[in-house]
Amino acid sequence: MTTVTVTHAAALTRLGHALSEGVRTRILLSLREAPARPSDLAEALDVSKQVISNQLACLRGCELVEATREGRSNWYRLADPRLGGALGDLLELVATVDPTCCSPEGCTCA
Repeated sequence: MTTVTVTHAAALTRLGHALSEGVRTRILLSLREAPARPSDLAEALDVSKQVISNQLACLRGCELVEATREGRSNWYRLADPRLGGALGDLLELVATVDPTCCSPEGCTCA
């Protein structure tokens, strides 16, 4: 087992901060599927480009996403592919702990 350090705790705190806001969480879950441009994320998540821009800046600051410039577009992806698996594990854990939270009828937890 890894000895937990202050650095480990800080990294988990950054992840917790990122997941504490719904749009940021939805961005991370979307980027599990494939890299995306901000305009594509705005359309897919039905939020303004300004909101996406602000939330991507936060996620960059948390070092969870990174951008790659291609021509005139920035493409965002998860900074580490293992993050996608970890998010999937967290989703499974939430469904196990509270099966009604992620029911087909919609989220009952808020």
